[in-house]
Amino acid sequence: MAYQALYRVWRSQRFEDIVGQKAVTQTLKNAIVQNQISHAYLFTGPRGTGKTSAAKIFAKAINCPNKIEGEPCNVCAICQSITAGTQEDVIEIDAASNNGVEEIRFIRERANYAPTQAMYKIYIIDEVHMLSTGAFNALLKTLEEPKKNVIFILATTEPHKIPATIISRTQRFDFKRIQTQDIIEHLAHILQTNQIDYEQSALEVIAHAAQGGMRDALSILDQGISFSDGTITLANALEVTGSLTFDLMDDLVLHWNEGHVAQSLEQLDEILASGKEARRLLENLLSYCRDLLIYQQAPQLLEEKSSTLTERFKTLAKEIPANKIYQWIEQLSQTQNDIRLTTNPKIYLEVAMVKLSSGPVQSGSIVTSNSEVVDQQELQQLKIAVQQLQKELKGLKENGVKVANGTSQEAPVAKRNKTTATTFRLPRERVFEVLRSATRENLEQVKMAWEELLAHLSVTHKAMLRSSQPKAASPNGLVIAFDYEIICQRAANDEELSLGIHNHLSNIIQDYAPKVVFIPQENWGELRKEFLQGNQEKNDQLEATETTNEELAQVEQQSQQELAVEKAQELFGDLATIIED
Repeated sequence: MAYQALYRVWRSQRFEDIVGQKAVTQTLKNAIVQNQISHAYLFTGPRGTGKTSAAKIFAKAINCPNKIEGEPCNVCAICQSITAGTQEDVIEIDAASNNGVEEIRFIRERANYAPTQAMYKIYIIDEVHMLSTGAFNALLKTLEEPKKNVIFILATTEPHKIPATIISRTQRFDFKRIQTQDIIEHLAHILQTNQIDYEQSALEVIAHAAQGGMRDALSILDQGISFSDGTITLANALEVTGSLTFDLMDDLVLHWNEGHVAQSLEQLDEILASGKEARRLLENLLSYCRDLLIYQQAPQLLEEKSSTLTERFKTLAKEIPANKIYQWIEQLSQTQNDIRLTTNPKIYLEVAMVKLSSGPVQSGSIVTSNSEVVDQQELQQLKIAVQQLQKELKGLKENGVKVANGTSQEAPVAKRNKTTATTFRLPRERVFEVLRSATRENLEQVKMAWEELLAHLSVTHKAMLRSSQPKAASPNGLVIAFDYEIICQRAANDEELSLGIHNHLSNIIQDYAPKVVFIPQENWGELRKEFLQGNQEKNDQLEATETTNEELAQVEQQSQQELAVEKAQELFGDLATIIED
């Protein structure tokens, strides 16, 4: 028989065999025992976490005539045919290569026929996010009107690309990344079963490199077995995964700590020349710095790595201050972001080595919240300049008449600088359309779901919405105000952001999929006032749009104050001093 890869040989055949997904497997088993089978399921999660395996086990358990407590027997003809992939009532489809409308229509036609051998006809569609828009529409029709004894199991690694209308018609199960310790235990079980010797530290390296995916871990282990001479050693694992040795990382961190820039750069050249990837290099160094911090504060948490921690590591953990390690981690994280979109990562790595080896920030400077280094000498110069300006201002006040005559032409300049023309075109009519049917209930629902919405968005979109807040909501619309106009402009041009908010809100709040309108925060009061003045008969909208008569009076009072300030500046120039309450 031809050789089979480990991940195929050790593919889970029972729910109990699936590693690290206890909540999902127990729920599916209970549904089978209680005969509460839905017509559609959605399995999401990172690659190699057991989604497709769980789908096939679920298909076997549903149709198995000898199932015990929700587990298939794996002995009957139905179970064996599903395992072998020959059961015609259980159809596996790869959406990456069958993503057209015609394929889904063919499925719909076949779904009209009753199963021939099994109790249920089951369609397992892998990577379902690859379907075209037309194919999703065709699938939606099938999910809306499910046939008896037909079940759809959709699997994907990117659920945000699936329309909300599809997600809302399925039972969703999220598969999480598998814990490192669970992967190590499973790899050890496989090696012991196959009577292959190994070093525990080698399995730790493989498990960390897999990043929560069991299939990746088994593939790396397969390579390690082929590479080794009968025993999988730490050196074998480091070579196969492309990871750095602990001695190598000890040397590099020692150079950083002692400020040896040249040695750091030389060692970087040697590492890259040996074939190590920049991404893996940064991941290893980040993990090393994280271990340094943890060993300083709670060394007992690193007991699982006790066999790999060197004496030099323990010495460095005692000598290096935590603040310096924080700076290293921040620099490594920044470099990790920089190399994602570049074709020459070596440049960024060399710059990082120089910064990391330059030593801690000197006592003559301070670190701001934005990690910008401000020199104390520059601060002193700024203080002197401020004191000189204060003296000049005092002199101007004492000689007010002369100053007023000498600077009478500067008043219009202050007036012109008061406001700047906006480059963002306000969507007035769209905002007014939301306000006409806005309700406090819709707005409160959105506010309660706001944090959950942010959790579902990408890092970029989440960062953009952190500087915004919902202002008004109707059954079909939502107004979001941004603190900064430039971010508002960017959001308005980002169709993916609008679609993401639309889809995720429809998933979080039942029967609510609003069209989103973006505006700058500084224009919200103006639009709100304009709407109220033109719609006096709709005072019941005040609560929904967070507008009260008191707020309107404050807006009017503020406008009058600004007008008075402008007039005073025109009449008295710099003699007019504005004092903020």
